[in-house]
Amino acid sequence: MKARLHDGERLLGVLLRMPAEELLEMCAVAGFDFVVVDGEHGPLDLNLLRQHLVLAELHGMDVLVRVGRDEPATVLRVLDLGADGVVGPHVDSPEQARTLVDAAHYPPLGHRGFASYGRSARFGQVQPAEHLARMRDSTLVIGMIESPSGVIQTDEILAVPGLDGLMVGPSDLRISSGPDDADPSEAAEQVHAAVAASGKIRMDIVLSREQAARSMQQGAQLVVYNLTHVLMESLVTLRTLEGVRG
Repeated sequence: MKARLHDGERLLGVLLRMPAEELLEMCAVAGFDFVVVDGEHGPLDLNLLRQHLVLAELHGMDVLVRVGRDEPATVLRVLDLGADGVVGPHVDSPEQARTLVDAAHYPPLGHRGFASYGRSARFGQVQPAEHLARMRDSTLVIGMIESPSGVIQTDEILAVPGLDGLMVGPSDLRISSGPDDADPSEAAEQVHAAVAASGKIRMDIVLSREQAARSMQQGAQLVVYNLTHVLMESLVTLRTLEGVRG
């Protein structure tokens, strides 16, 4: 996934919550590039996650996991299980960005505990040196800017080595912004401009096909649909169609 992004590809994904094996498989069959398993606002049962990761791999679809805030142990475990990367919410400072990177990478970039006998290293069939190199080159680390403080410190956050990119969390940014803060829409544009200038990855969450197309046109390399919103909008539309009930 990381190599595809570095080659200039733009990838389309779906945000979903576990348990969602069949939804995940449907996304793969439909041709999506990746899914983001939401462990911040949904259950993050590691046994269930393992099942989702195995199923995604069988279909050749990448998986990012959104962990909770400041959860280094969870970051380690989801990567050991074989996730392609992590999304860290509420990165409000460069220190928090460094904490996220520190949990996701082995030394010297971070301090992730080393193990080569788990799923990510094919249960010991990958040599330690090869596993270290592969994790260094392939692990994707995305931080989320969700507050005025994060917006103000975006440049410093982007300068943290090992942080691959940023995503604006529009809902949290909106509710955390007060009358003395920048308008949330303008703040998001400020973050996007900083990401573009840094050469790092921009990830957007969207609610519709039109928003997805606009995000990609504006420079987002990763675009993820909020599946719950899309499904509920479709269901409500179906339910309210005039004439369905005769």
